[in-house]
Order: sequence, then structure tokens, then C-alpha cells
Amino acid sequence: MSTAREQPIFSTRAHVFQIDPATKRNWIPAGKHALTVSYFYDATRNVYRIISIGGAKAIINSTVTPNMTFTKTSQKFGQWADSRANTVYGLGFASEQHLTQFAEKFQEVKEAARLAREKSQDGGELTSPALALAAHQVPPSPLVSANGPGDEKLFRSQSADVPGPAERERLKKMLSEGSVGEVQWEAEFFALQDSNNKLAGALREANAAAAQWRQQLEAQRAEAERLRQRVAELEAQAAAAEPPSVSEKEGPGQSLEQLEALVQTKDQEIQTLKSQTGGPREALDATEREEAQQKVQDLETRNAELEHQLRATERSLEEARAERERARAEVGRAAQLLDVRLFELSELREGLARLAEGTP
Repeated sequence: MSTAREQPIFSTRAHVFQIDPATKRNWIPAGKHALTVSYFYDATRNVYRIISIGGAKAIINSTVTPNMTFTKTSQKFGQWADSRANTVYGLGFASEQHLTQFAEKFQEVKEAARLAREKSQDGGELTSPALALAAHQVPPSPLVSANGPGDEKLFRSQSADVPGPAERERLKKMLSEGSVGEVQWEAEFFALQDSNNKLAGALREANAAAAQWRQQLEAQRAEAERLRQRVAELEAQAAAAEPPSVSEKEGPGQSLEQLEALVQTKDQEIQTLKSQTGGPREALDATEREEAQQKVQDLETRNAELEHQLRATERSLEEARAERERARAEVGRAAQLLDVRLFELSELREGLARLAEGTP
């Protein structure tokens, strides 16, 4: 403070930023921790200033003018431009309530500065606008009141108009020493809180991922079990569809080869009988001719039955072979699918193992 006549109007704590003079777009933080930001009224010059001291230097020393505007850019951040300092200041607050209190106080101070300028221009009797502001001053938040006894001593000494630069230096030193410990503890607290939130979020994500992997593993196991059962059923069907052996196909005592030989024998007998009946009919009487004809008819009927049985046997054999091939193809596809599922199950187990190793 330049003089002992400056009176504190309002104080709060916030993270202080200044616009990058090179880019005019990026914010440059004034420090790693929140600083005390205060409104002061200079009764000597009848002006209002926003002051924030970090260490041994003034981070903010902005004189409020009626042309200034404080803009809320988010729920916890606000900014204003200072043409005299040729910069833009930004403040990040701990809550939206602190930002609202600071913005309302900015409007009050700006209005008081306008009235003070008008009265000074009119040459009228000046009254201290700080008295009007003090009537509806917003109480400082718990974060502000935690500055310690050093701030209270500073405010009381300034409001009492104690002169002397030595006294002011001593009060500044007390304020700085009283807030260093608090700022360090506050920074450590917020750092630990952020770290705890990040760890809790990572743990929740890991648990959710592990649960999802378990569900997928159970589904893969159920699918593998179903495929095993399907393979067993197909193998049983393939075994049942195997073509019967010669002893099983003989049925009434005749194999396929025997049936073919019997057909050939009967053909020969038919030809023999036909040749015999084609000879001189005078040597045969009517009874023998009838018996021979009847025997020929019986042999032809039997031959036709044997040929039909032979064709049916051949069709049955072809169907059995086709069914066997289909069963083999189905078993092959099921085996391939089972191999794929087992490979996916192996990858899933490896993924779960890596996830378990990476989870703290």
C-alpha cells in the first residue's frame, strides 16, 4: 500500500493469472497457489484499487475505473482488462459463490468510482464512497477468513490510519509469514484430493473392466462347452452313419456279390429253358410245356425282385456314404470353430492377466 490511508473494502482468495503479452491469448499463472486479492480505497486520491501481493512483489495493482468491466467466463473464472497496466487479469476461484461475490463487489466499486469522478468534476463536496460500500460489504468466505491474524492486524492498522513506512513494512511481513504456512497446507491438500480422485476413478474403471472381462470369460467358457457337446453329438452321428459291414448287410444270408452271382445264374437258367422250349414241340407233351413256362415266369419274377433289391442296396450304400461325408464335414467345421473359440479364450485369459498385473 502506498499510504496508510488506504482502507480494505473486500478480500478473498483466488488463483491469479495474467494474459500472455506475446500471444494475447494464453494465460500465465502468477503462482502455484491461491493468493489473497483485495479491494482497497485510497482516501487521499479518492480511487479504488485491486491489489494482490505474492511474496515480496505486487502481482495485481489495478486501479478500478468506470470504464472497466469484469466478465465471468466460466462458473469459477472471471477476468478484466486494465488499460493502464496494458494487461488482462484473470482470477480462478474455489467456488461459484466466491466469483459472484467478487463480481458484485467489482460493480459496486466501479459505480463508486464513477460517482467519485462525477463529484470531483462538478467540484462538489466529496464524501468517502468507502463508507457506503462498507454498509453492504459481503462477508468474506471461510477461505478468506483463514488468512490468519496477520490480515486482521493489517486491516485494523490501516483503518486506524497509522502513519510510517516502517509500520507498513512490518505489517506486510507479518501478513506474508502468516499466510505462507496456510498456502502450503492448502496446496498439499488440493494436490492430495486431486490424486485421490484420480486414483478412485482409475480403480472404478479397472473394476468395471475386470467385471466385463469376467462376463466375457464366462460367455466364452459356456460357448466352448456347447461346442464340445456339439462335437460329441456329431461324432456319435458319424459313427451311427458308418456303412454296415458285409456280415451286417447280408440280411437273409446274401451279400451284394452273392446277389449278382445269383442273378447271373438265373439268367443262364432262363436262357437254357428258353432254348429247351424252342426245340421240337413234338417231344414235349402239354403238361411239361406248362410246367416249363411256369418255371420260366417264376425265374423272371425272382430275377426282377433280385435286381430291385440290388438297386435298393446300391442306393442305400450311396446314401450312407453321402451321410458319412456330410457328418465328417460338419465335424471338421465344428472342430475349426472350437479351435477359434479356444484361441479367443486364451487371448482373453492373457488380457485378464495383464489387466490384473497393471491394476494397483
